[in-house]
Formats: sequence, C-alpha cells, structure tokens
Amino acid sequence: MHISPHIVSDVMTPTVVAVGRDASFRDIVKIMQQWKVSAVPVLEGEGRVIGVVSEADLLLKEEFRDCDPDRFTQMRRLSDLAKAGGLTAADLMSAPAVTVRPDATLAHAARVMARRKVKRLPVVSDEGLLEGVVSRADLLKIFLRDDDEIAAEVRKEILAPLFPAAPETVRVEVSDGVVTLAGRVGDTSLVPIVARLVRSVEGVVDVDMALSGGPPRVKNPG
Repeated sequence: MHISPHIVSDVMTPTVVAVGRDASFRDIVKIMQQWKVSAVPVLEGEGRVIGVVSEADLLLKEEFRDCDPDRFTQMRRLSDLAKAGGLTAADLMSAPAVTVRPDATLAHAARVMARRKVKRLPVVSDEGLLEGVVSRADLLKIFLRDDDEIAAEVRKEILAPLFPAAPETVRVEVSDGVVTLAGRVGDTSLVPIVARLVRSVEGVVDVDMALSGGPPRVKNPG
C-alpha cells in the first residue's frame, strides 16, 4: 500500500536568496527586507550551506545595545553576546545549519521545524549544496489538495486493498479536507486501521468514521 508520496521537493521554493560569509550586517537586513524573508542561508564555495542568519540573530544587536549584562548573563548567553557584536554573516549565523534533504517527507520536515524551533529550512543535496528552501507555509500547501483527489486516493490506496471483494459498500465523501467514510464492512476489526491510514493521507484535515459490520443491506424491490 502506497500513500501520498509527497516529499520536500514537491513543495519547496527552488529560487532562494542567500548570502556569502562576508556579507555585512546591513546588507543582510536589506536582503531580508527586499525578499520578505525571515532568514537567509549562508553559502561557501560553490553553494555549500554553512549556516543560517535569521531575524532573531540580527535582533540580538538591538537587544544588547544599551545593556550591560552581569556575569551570570554573560556566561549563560555567551553565544548571543558574540552575535550581538557581529558584523558579517560569518559572525551572525547559526551553525551548523539545520537543513533537510529534498527527498525527506513533509512530516519529517515539520518535525525538524518544530523541534529546532525554526520557520524555514534550507534544502540541501547529499553534498550539502543548496537546492531550495522549505517554509512552514510550504508545508501547509498540502492541505490545499482537491477534495476529489483525496477521495480518489482513499478509494484506490486504502479501501480497494482492504476490501477487495466489495469496496463499493463504503461511501467516501470529502469536504474541505474532512473525510467521511460510511457504509458496511465485513470485518470491523479493520475499521481502526482504515481510520489510521486515512489520517495519514496528506491533505486530510480530519476523519469521520461511520462504518458498521455485516453485509450491505439490500432493499426489498416490492
């Protein structure tokens, strides 16, 4: 059974603004403003990602502008203080960069963003070369899948293999990403499995199960 083979390269932005390690503080600010991005990868050589400069990195200069931190703060935020005095991308960047491969699943990219508390991930090749950027907004694109497309996938990839004898006994309806399954199935032990598989289909917002056991009811023609 093969469900939704969507990967990072399906949704990433391939045209990426980046800076070199010698880019100045002001140039980085200008680039972020011009391109309306909250972070930029820092490249070296032929495009190898060595770090990322974010708005949070740049704002440290403002945070510590009029501050005279005590010794405890200096020890606790040594890295932040160093960035506050930074003049170039090499000084300001967070390194090594948190990246993702183009063939990573969208779920994996979302977990990396959540765990590392970042909004954007550089997408890099096996050699570490920049291929694109994937953002939180990019990952949300999958929820714009057409309802009919989701319904077709549920029927073909889930219901047909699990109920090959009579897949037509289950009605599939999708509205705004919410999948409703109604009808009768011969083996009710499969219902939790069906629910889990449907939830794994990318673009599904929720699942409403209305499946019961036993053969389908036949109307009396008289």
